[in-house]
Amino acid sequence: MSWGDQAIHIGSLIVGAIILWVVGSWAIKLVERLLGASLTRQKLDPTLIRYSLSATGVLLNVLLVLAILSLFGIETTTFAGLLAAAGVAIGMAWSGLLSNFAAGVFMVVLRPFKSGDFVTVGGITGTVREIGLFVTSIDQMDNVHTILGNGAVFAGTILNFTANPFRRVELTAQMPHGFAPADAIARLRDKLKAIPNVISDPEPSVEILTFTLAGPVLAVRPFCHNDHYWDVYFATNQAIVAAFTEAGFPPPEQHYRVAGVPA
Repeated sequence: MSWGDQAIHIGSLIVGAIILWVVGSWAIKLVERLLGASLTRQKLDPTLIRYSLSATGVLLNVLLVLAILSLFGIETTTFAGLLAAAGVAIGMAWSGLLSNFAAGVFMVVLRPFKSGDFVTVGGITGTVREIGLFVTSIDQMDNVHTILGNGAVFAGTILNFTANPFRRVELTAQMPHGFAPADAIARLRDKLKAIPNVISDPEPSVEILTFTLAGPVLAVRPFCHNDHYWDVYFATNQAIVAAFTEAGFPPPEQHYRVAGVPA
């Protein structure tokens, strides 16, 4: 084959590779767009949609590269073996990153929480902003944006405060000696029912919790939606102070009795 024929052959291969790359890239974007529209119509979780589109895009791009290499006569089976070996090596080096990815997949499938839920995960409490491929973003209660690896999130205990329709606020009220607990319980129940956002079913609970040297201790437990938890929490403390002040209860004091022993 003359130099001219070789140049024409190589040129035709390069042009064919360029055309294959352009058409293949366009086809991949079309497939991703159609897949994204289909998954969106099925109302799947946005994080699951991103996972699916990302995995599909990577797979199709790898197939496109292999097709271009085969066009130039390169043995793709050898390349695939090298790629697999490189994948194993990279996987061993990035084991932590891959564990985060695997944990993210399980979180999307099992859905212990979703974006917008108020949770405690990995020792962090706050509102979930995004569940990504490798990390989960959470805004803490003091508005600090925190990013956790999905492996740390999925490996520990997950507390989801938003999953149930209501939540119990738990407070205690220390009574002084010499006053009837029943009167204080009745006053507190009336006060709790008047607090905004306290739900009526289940009703607020006020019961004797324990006894101390200062007197009986009451368990004060109203129920509310998670969005109103802290408003109800602080309003309940104010209600305890108001109820005890109206009843004329003095500040609790610890009482001791010392008995003398005759000589």
